[in-house]
Amino acid sequence: MVFLRLFRPRGWILLAVGALALLLALVLGRRDLLTIAVFCCALPAVASAAVYLIKPGFTVKRTVTPVLGRVGSPVSVTLDVHGRTPGGGRIKLVEELPVSFRDVPTFTHPHPVVPRGLLSRYHYSLHPGHRGVFTIGPLRGQFSDPFDITAVQRGLDDGGRLAIAPAAVELPSISLTDGRGQDGSHSTPELAHASHDDAMTREYRYGDPLRRVHWPVTARQGKLMVRAEESVTTPEAALVIDRRATAFGESSKAMERFQIAGHSMVGLPELRTTAAFETAIVAAASIATHLLERGYLLRVLDHVGLPGFASSESAPDPGAEEYSGSQGVFDVAAALAALELNESTPTPQMPFANGLAHKLHEGRRRGPLVAVTGLLSEAEALLLADMAESTQSAFALILCQDPVQSEPALEVLRRAGWRATALTPAMHLEEAWLNLDQPAALARWQG
Repeated sequence: MVFLRLFRPRGWILLAVGALALLLALVLGRRDLLTIAVFCCALPAVASAAVYLIKPGFTVKRTVTPVLGRVGSPVSVTLDVHGRTPGGGRIKLVEELPVSFRDVPTFTHPHPVVPRGLLSRYHYSLHPGHRGVFTIGPLRGQFSDPFDITAVQRGLDDGGRLAIAPAAVELPSISLTDGRGQDGSHSTPELAHASHDDAMTREYRYGDPLRRVHWPVTARQGKLMVRAEESVTTPEAALVIDRRATAFGESSKAMERFQIAGHSMVGLPELRTTAAFETAIVAAASIATHLLERGYLLRVLDHVGLPGFASSESAPDPGAEEYSGSQGVFDVAAALAALELNESTPTPQMPFANGLAHKLHEGRRRGPLVAVTGLLSEAEALLLADMAESTQSAFALILCQDPVQSEPALEVLRRAGWRATALTPAMHLEEAWLNLDQPAALARWQG
């Protein structure tokens, strides 16, 4: 896109001198004054046409470090501008940024990496205060003619995309297994009373190498026994993110202003969100990171049983449900950058779809279940409570303004065996997470 500034001050002065010279030439009949008038009027016109029609050959490479930004952590941007200014003059470069980043960086070109080189390099930092997907750039250059009569502003590139993920909170360790292994398996009574050698052997099968024969057990049992291969099971977990707009208060797309943790949301991406949902996003990021760093294979679902990030603009793979390892931590954080509330929710009587129950009741899903929800009614809590039948343990964080609001739902979940607690604006996430490990998080009748 090109923005032409008609004339700079020197151009207007030339036009004024030309008009005066033309008037005097007509009054006095002086041909030399007419020549001056033509020159003073023609020069601005020629200069304007030249700067508009001559397109400088610039290429811009924008490097963002890290690739995925985090709220509250600085992001470094490097601009490599390759090209030479027509006429050898200096130009002003301006990097366009969203309003929320406030300070717009400006540079002077050329700033060569090596003397008289064509490559100029510039650096600046961003300090993101909110998650979202932002457009960084384009970089614009203000070009003028050698006489500084007129100026034109040109976009040198199309800009770049920057995803800012929520900042995860480091959560303390709590018991997620209810006395079971991380994969949800129990030790059977027979195995508990069997000797270690017997538990680690099986009968010989054709093709087993002789070096695996366990001779003491073979002699004791009177049949050929071999050492069994050690079974390694990846621990599994599930995270449910409630995205019902009615559960998190009023939402508004492209909200002009509301406060989150004391920061004004001005000029931010158009996200359907609320302050409570932003807290839920941070909780989801923190819990996912906590589980993934402990080796869990994590399945992320939304309130209707779809892949948790199917609607996220920033998700690396919107259709993915399962995440693992350090790559999983990155992918979940990236997907949460643009996750929004879902305003087309099921009917109030059926806030959780059957698809979610089906996914959670799959036989292979034996690990802990963690649900991050908005405010639940007793009926909604009953529907959610029934969905943890096949899980080894179930945990729920209910976002609300006042703990009293969530008490009926908490009682329903706790009676169903869930560990549940409320998370209010006055409470730190770490505190609420630790509360899930306290006896109060279980139903009173369970002791």
